[in-house]
Amino acid sequence: MQSYQTKFLDLALESKALKFGSFTLKSGRQSPYFFNLGLLNTGSLLSTLATSYAQAIIASGIEFDILFGPAYKGIPLTAITVAKLAEIGGEKYQNVGYSFNRKEAKDHGEGGSIVGCELANKKILIIDDVMTAGTAINEAFEIIGKDKGEVVGTIIALDRQEKTKDSEFSATQVVAQRYGIPVISIVSLNDIISYLGDKLSADEKAAIVQYRKDYAPAQL
Repeated sequence: MQSYQTKFLDLALESKALKFGSFTLKSGRQSPYFFNLGLLNTGSLLSTLATSYAQAIIASGIEFDILFGPAYKGIPLTAITVAKLAEIGGEKYQNVGYSFNRKEAKDHGEGGSIVGCELANKKILIIDDVMTAGTAINEAFEIIGKDKGEVVGTIIALDRQEKTKDSEFSATQVVAQRYGIPVISIVSLNDIISYLGDKLSADEKAAIVQYRKDYAPAQL
């Protein structure tokens, strides 16, 4: 694992953004862990989070013009991450733009639903926290497509690496296959088990290993 990944996991654990126990997910599954990026809610925590996103993007080598954050969670993520890219990414990332969508289109002034850089004829990287069903990403594709932008990839904080309710594949696999783009993450469930295994109780580790076994997606 890279240092930005271990720092991210340490941060998530210390801030309780990553918790272990028994949690009912929106899907109805009982998960032995829960991730809530909203608990990274101070300047210091956000700076470290932005560094993790930025370093994962740099490591991916994806070429893009604009970082797009779907409303609402993606809005602060895109702003802090482009700022960090400009800070640590060198000349290549100085002019990366950011955009996000309004939930309701503005009907006065310039109008429209996009805030920030125009998307037309630009290469777009979508940023979000997690991807469970891919719904938010699908909506982002529609928005970007209407504005004539080209999505070249997606980055999320955590890849849960579990199959969706209606397929044998994970949400990241489904999105990657459907749109023909890379879906990258700061960390994955495998990283959690590998790095935090020694910091978990025997019961916690057994539960999370079993969960991975029960919901492991098929390999494309």
